[in-house]
Amino acid sequence: MTDISEFDAATAVAPDGSAVIIDGWDINGNANGGYLMALAGRAMRDASDRPDPITVTAHYLAPGKPGPVQIDSTIVKAGRRFATMSAQMHTGGKPIMQLIGAFGDLADAKSFEHVGSAPPDLPPFEQCLPRDRAQGTADVALSDRIDVRLNPEHVGYLRGERTGDAEMAGWFAFHDGRPIDTLALLMICDAFPPAVFNLDMPAGWVPTVEYTVHVRAVPAPGPLMCVFRTHFVSSGFLNEDGEVWDSTGRLVAQSRQLGLTPLL
Repeated sequence: MTDISEFDAATAVAPDGSAVIIDGWDINGNANGGYLMALAGRAMRDASDRPDPITVTAHYLAPGKPGPVQIDSTIVKAGRRFATMSAQMHTGGKPIMQLIGAFGDLADAKSFEHVGSAPPDLPPFEQCLPRDRAQGTADVALSDRIDVRLNPEHVGYLRGERTGDAEMAGWFAFHDGRPIDTLALLMICDAFPPAVFNLDMPAGWVPTVEYTVHVRAVPAPGPLMCVFRTHFVSSGFLNEDGEVWDSTGRLVAQSRQLGLTPLL
């Protein structure tokens, strides 16, 4: 029997939409928002009968805690290229997330391409700082399952030495060596410390209000290069824009989050 990866086990969904939020994919006991999107995204993908998420947007209505959940997926429209889906994750009648997304097939996608940016300039994977669950003030249990390596220039916040530039960059891989597919990209875009930790503001829990991931391509094998930046913090809210690049230097995902400023 082939061993199933931790990520695949943690995002398993039954045909009726029943699933379980698995303990250990959390920060301070609240399930990581990207993990929740990947769990719901699997249910939506299965119901769409298309292999790849193209764009998924989630609104977070309540924290996700370990335990059983129900994911109800609906086909809004099934066209030639995309199936548009809506979904809600709930437990005990209480909604946790509301989602909408488009699903398709990126394997044979060909078009004119223009790239006006480049992957982040990172030290090699082995020279970046592993993010472990003991760093900072939060218990990042998620770090036991994913291998996030942070750019050493961006981790001064751990010593109270902030750069003043809201940027966080580094590498991503799974600890168990699972290949990275398009479903995993939904989680990866929410796997790094918030970029605002490098601003002169207290580091704390940054609750997500809305989170969108655009999947641009199927990643090539190998760790991914990631960079996240915040351009605006105002009225108690922040934005965070992300880019994810594969080992060939190809952009494979973009993301945007609207979050609340850190809660202490």
